[in-house]
Amino acid sequence: QVQLVESGGGLVQAGGSLRLSCAASTRTFSAYTMGWFRQAPGKEREFVSRISWSGGRTYYADSVKGRFTISRDNAKNTVYLQMNSLKPEDTAVYYCAAPRPYSDTPYNFWGQGTQVTVSS
Repeated sequence: QVQLVESGGGLVQAGGSLRLSCAASTRTFSAYTMGWFRQAPGKEREFVSRISWSGGRTYYADSVKGRFTISRDNAKNTVYLQMNSLKPEDTAVYYCAAPRPYSDTPYNFWGQGTQVTVSS
């Protein structure tokens, strides 16, 4: 079982930046692929980004590629999402998630989410 806690959300103007953090309560954090998802009002939850357990492979949704960067610090049990050049359409609740160890899917563990609001 992995407990995930996101932080770093808030209100920012278009063009601004935010960095989200997700702290994981597990002794084997380095065994987990970590992902970020988001859900805007009235829309389905969508994939944003994921990073392999070693940090060597990263993936992004086309909508955020070139603007968002995922990274992880296995010593701190934390994954980050640096969001630059934010747009109003990035407004959503952002969730951190993890599958079982040494797996990529499905995502079994989810955080409570953090709100990101981008004003125009």
